[in-house]
Amino acid sequence: MAKDIGIDLGTANVLIYVQGKGVVLNEPSVVAVDTKTDKVLAVGSEAYRMVGRTPSNIRAIRPLKDGVISDFDVTQEMLSYFINKLSVKGFMSKPNIMICAPTNITEIERKAIMQAAEQSGGGKVYLEYEPKVAAIGAGLDIFKPSGNMVIDMGGGTSDIAILSLGDIVSSHSLRVAGDKMNSEIVASIKNNHGLVIGEHSAEKIKMEIGTAQKNDDPKTMEVRGRDAMSGMPRSIEIDANEIEEVLHETLQQIVNAAIGVLETVPPELASDIIDRGIMLTGGTALLDGIDQLFSEYLKVPVVVSENPLDNVAKGAGELLERMQKKNKK
Repeated sequence: MAKDIGIDLGTANVLIYVQGKGVVLNEPSVVAVDTKTDKVLAVGSEAYRMVGRTPSNIRAIRPLKDGVISDFDVTQEMLSYFINKLSVKGFMSKPNIMICAPTNITEIERKAIMQAAEQSGGGKVYLEYEPKVAAIGAGLDIFKPSGNMVIDMGGGTSDIAILSLGDIVSSHSLRVAGDKMNSEIVASIKNNHGLVIGEHSAEKIKMEIGTAQKNDDPKTMEVRGRDAMSGMPRSIEIDANEIEEVLHETLQQIVNAAIGVLETVPPELASDIIDRGIMLTGGTALLDGIDQLFSEYLKVPVVVSENPLDNVAKGAGELLERMQKKNKK
């Protein structure tokens, strides 16, 4: 019998939750393609290692942009590869799939995501909004008549939502998140230090010394790249406070969007949020000091969920299980 699965189809990573097993797959959303033959050479972690290191006939493609599909065929190939890798199909049956999307997607984008899941080996495919499943995966009980607020910050999008009675009351989605931060780090290192670095290096800088708040004693890190003038390899040292300045504007955009969502909710739900606080999920929630930054501006307690990277996939799987139990009754 096929095992049902929850999929977090992220711009940066794909995570898959298998019923009864939990989150069993977490790989980068990257596919390496031979441009001469259009043949897929590698998917996931193997393809990610090739980014910025390929010969001219091999292209490392990210088939998702800002939380939606930008290359349908490659997305479908990637999903098929991951689903086959997990051996979740039964002898004569296909797994039911719960897949997630940002709150502001169009009907066409929505259909493309569902079609990709169906064609990659899914049986019945359901689509749910990311902040809703992220809240479930983070352990919030969104089915009661009380307000919960979640800010899900991934690679391509940041989704902010207030939930009650199992659904979204108010939400906002920004195409601003971890990937934009990486691009800003690349641009800043080039403009301020005359050093050209790649996406990998920017991600590493963000993870190792990235911070949402300035420190008196900032961490430092050696960064290697290519000199913009001479073209020769060179290394520099940067500190966390410099990265805070680079990320400041992007983080401020997410904070302002969260303030905007809070301003639209009924007073009863607002008082629930003061009591319960706000839950941060998604990979960008791992940025040092981000909870304090939000708390400072939003004037309510803010906590980072226990496993922010897994929340969407886990919540998708749990919501699918809940729906099936309901249907059996």
